[in-house]
Amino acid sequence: MSGFTFLTPWRLLLLFVVIALGVVYVLFQRRRSTYAVRFTNLDLLESIAPKRPGWRRHLSAGLQLLALAAIVLAFSQPAHNVKVPRERATVMLALDVSLSMEATDVKPDRITAAKEAAISFLDEVPAQVNVGLVTFAGGAKIRVTPTTDRKQVQNAIENVQLADGTAIGDAIDASLDALNDVPPAPDGAAVPAAIVLLSDGTTTRGTPNSTAVKNAVAQGVPVSTIAFGTPGGTVTLPDGQQVSVPVDTPALAQVAKATGGNAYEASTQSQLRDVYASIGSSIGYDTAQSLLVQWFVAGSFLILVLGSGVALAWSNRLP
Repeated sequence: MSGFTFLTPWRLLLLFVVIALGVVYVLFQRRRSTYAVRFTNLDLLESIAPKRPGWRRHLSAGLQLLALAAIVLAFSQPAHNVKVPRERATVMLALDVSLSMEATDVKPDRITAAKEAAISFLDEVPAQVNVGLVTFAGGAKIRVTPTTDRKQVQNAIENVQLADGTAIGDAIDASLDALNDVPPAPDGAAVPAAIVLLSDGTTTRGTPNSTAVKNAVAQGVPVSTIAFGTPGGTVTLPDGQQVSVPVDTPALAQVAKATGGNAYEASTQSQLRDVYASIGSSIGYDTAQSLLVQWFVAGSFLILVLGSGVALAWSNRLP
């Protein structure tokens, strides 16, 4: 039994109560024996009861004390460490939240289309595959670490806020950082992983795409890109000025090609399915504590039943 422990060890102090009961029982039996010797004709007792119970009369009491000890152990919440299988395969979603994603050349607008595509991906990806979320504008931030809790990722997607700048390289590096925190497989092999980057494609700040691509290639993580927008996309500034924000499809396609991913200009369920279908599976193990309370309770019950049976069999009465 590996890693045996008690979750509430202070309750083990109740064992002193059980020990005290045992001491009281021993003292009581010694007093009883002394009293019997003092007031009993030993020759007469030997002739009418040559075979006395002896140690058997103490067995029932001993079993009761043992059952009480088992109950105290159960009350202290015994537990041991067990290995729980866990799927390691992971997909990181990197969502562009730059101001250029307000452009309405993709209906109803780029950011809404990207959010819908990301949520559609969550609905399609197998339940055992972990999914995390990175958002990026002028910088990148890990919003949700890899998890199988789809609702947590969806809530984060729905609550994104737009900001200035576009840092695709930072988004890739942040996604790689999140993947590095996923424990390796039991044999030390890298976790099967992929990055899905949803953007309109032009890096204006932070780490250059080429640097981030080298990092992804070094870690063996393909980056699939989904381009949102058209060459004629525009956004309106607060002063009413129209600014051109054409989608940079070639830049996104280059990222995908260099890392071994796929480049898409439209997000369909079949295309998204290709991303997670190709990453494979890796089953690892987490260590968790498993309670043993039920076994100690069952043991104490069986001991009490045994003690009662012994008492009935040998003295025709319950203890």
